[in-house]
Amino acid sequence: MAGRGAEDHETAADPDGRIADNIVYFARALRKAGLRVGPAAVTDAIQAVLVAGIGTREDFYWTLHSVLVTRHEDHAVFDEAFRLFWRSRELIEKMLAMLSPLAPAPVQKEKPRAGETRAGHALLSEREDQRQEMPPELEIDARLTLSSREVLRQKDFAQMTADELAEARNAIARLVMPHDLVWTRRHRPDPKGRRVDPRAMMRLGLRTGGDLILPRYKSPRRVHPPLVVLADISGSMSQYTRVFLHFLHALTESRRRVSSFVFGTRLTNLTRQLRNRDPDEALAECAAAVQDWSGGTRIGEAIGTFNRLWSRRVLGQGAVVLLITDGLERDEIGALAHEMERLHKSCRRLIWLNPLLRFEGFEPRARGMQAMLPHVDELRPVHSLDALSDLCQALSATPRGRTAVLEGLGKQRPA
Repeated sequence: MAGRGAEDHETAADPDGRIADNIVYFARALRKAGLRVGPAAVTDAIQAVLVAGIGTREDFYWTLHSVLVTRHEDHAVFDEAFRLFWRSRELIEKMLAMLSPLAPAPVQKEKPRAGETRAGHALLSEREDQRQEMPPELEIDARLTLSSREVLRQKDFAQMTADELAEARNAIARLVMPHDLVWTRRHRPDPKGRRVDPRAMMRLGLRTGGDLILPRYKSPRRVHPPLVVLADISGSMSQYTRVFLHFLHALTESRRRVSSFVFGTRLTNLTRQLRNRDPDEALAECAAAVQDWSGGTRIGEAIGTFNRLWSRRVLGQGAVVLLITDGLERDEIGALAHEMERLHKSCRRLIWLNPLLRFEGFEPRARGMQAMLPHVDELRPVHSLDALSDLCQALSATPRGRTAVLEGLGKQRPA
């Protein structure tokens, strides 16, 4: 499917020729890689090539770049997709080297380029779509079966294959993020507001020298409350936290004040890494910043470090805290209970996300769970796409005290 090198074409492109088809295929691959490329942009790209011509490879690159790239974060993906799509000669040389009877010289492994994963998957899927033949028509009675999408939404993250995890990540990016707006003490100009804005009236009166002062009104501003995430990355939680990081990345793109922390044996702040617009680069930076992934866990010590160093910075203005852990503590339980109480008093709402709730008849018999239960407002599962969708709805809704699940578990605590 890869097109011919740009230097192989003539200086003028025929709209009905091969170059136009290759630009269409290239734009389709960019769309699958996440770029905002529509039919109008494809038409403009073909027209731009017709007008500018194809002199050198660099001219051809920037002609397409000026039309198809509209966001700064898409530059790396476009650059990698262009390199893969318009340089078929390199692919042929690699295939000939693999078929050669002589052993090739060892090649030093290079660092993956930015956007290489997304561009490669998009081009590969585009190639498979071109080669795929029409499947035979089959009549299947599916009245008593579930669709594959419904099965995927209910499936446990720990039981998913690599392809299912990739599909789950795409589904997470399409989730409707929580719309939990709260009132603030600050105001904004509002012609239909109920409160008079004297400052705005005086500023308006200065323009006319005080001869004419018209009334101006304001209303309270509504904003998203700060959201703080504390995610466990120990061996028993790493599979769920890896998927939840994709949810955090999508959440960080939709709202401003999101602070993300992970902990195993130490606390690591990943807020800056998750603010990268490209999801592949963001997750790669997170993996490089964390040193205790899939190791032990010290919940009490990690929450204590957060309370001492970060709580006053990120828990202001009615923040909501999401604590993702299974509650299997190894250290002293008294310290865990004390730090959980302090965390609960510092935030407006503390939600505990526990993947162990996926089991029917789950009972919090571990000492760490018993110490944490009295200090949380809600207890929810976090093992599937449906659980993440329910979490978004719960964040958007008005909290109504302790959840029924939490009340039932709290009655099982020993005296």
